[in-house]
Amino acid sequence: MTIQQLKYMITIAEKGSITEAAKELYISQPSLSGAIKDVEKEVKITIFNRCRAGVALTTEGMEFLGYARQVVQQMELLESKYINNLPEKQRFCVSSQHYTFGANAFVELVQQFGQERYEFILNETQTHQVIKDVRNRFSDLGILYLSKNNENVLMKIFEENNLSFYEIFSATPHVFLRREHPLAKKEKIKLEDLKPYPRLSFVQGTYESSNFAEELFSNETAEKSIKISDRAAIVNFMIGLDGYTISSGIFPKYLHGDSIISIPLAEDEIMHIGYILNKDKELSELGKIYIKALK
Repeated sequence: MTIQQLKYMITIAEKGSITEAAKELYISQPSLSGAIKDVEKEVKITIFNRCRAGVALTTEGMEFLGYARQVVQQMELLESKYINNLPEKQRFCVSSQHYTFGANAFVELVQQFGQERYEFILNETQTHQVIKDVRNRFSDLGILYLSKNNENVLMKIFEENNLSFYEIFSATPHVFLRREHPLAKKEKIKLEDLKPYPRLSFVQGTYESSNFAEELFSNETAEKSIKISDRAAIVNFMIGLDGYTISSGIFPKYLHGDSIISIPLAEDEIMHIGYILNKDKELSELGKIYIKALK
């Protein structure tokens, strides 16, 4: 197995298609298909399943690609330092649920510790993808939360995927609203108060359930519901549609001035916001700096 073959596998996984990967790599499709067969024969696992839409990683293939990325990244570091005589290129990747404070901490990290050459990645994504990215070693760590509702299920998934959860801080639930919202004058809000208004939540794809939801009390029935994938859109819907979402209550004022407020929710629950990490991996120096910035 060669470094070039590993690069082929990574490109195929990213493109989801042998045809598209062959175009990207400037090699023939039969040559690329042959490379897959050679690697699968050598490692004695099936890395890709063929499907109508292209190819998809198997469970074993996902784990293999995680290690393949690490090998390729280390080789690129060696080439940069000893062959191309370039400064070492930093790489740091975080996969996260949609938290504004997470993006703020990431900006601080890059501003203070980004060297001459770096590749920093912040992937705000669905809960299942956060877990998958860390398990497959694409991301150094993942940011998500536990609560009474999802803890048993997620902790079981963490254990199955050889991941550990470390709490950063805890927060009581708050409702995010626009400042002129009809409920904005209340000191505390009950779930029943929210029923006339659209509930805003992040799409979780095929994993739509309260266990993977990014919002507390997502298992409560809502007559009006809007699911989105973009953090900026959720603010627009709060302002334009009197929508609401339930989260930590932490929201930097400088992004939207005083247009968005948070009011405590009169319900018994706590968000334990933290990070997940592979059990056989220690938090890197950049990871430690990022977690400190989050705190």
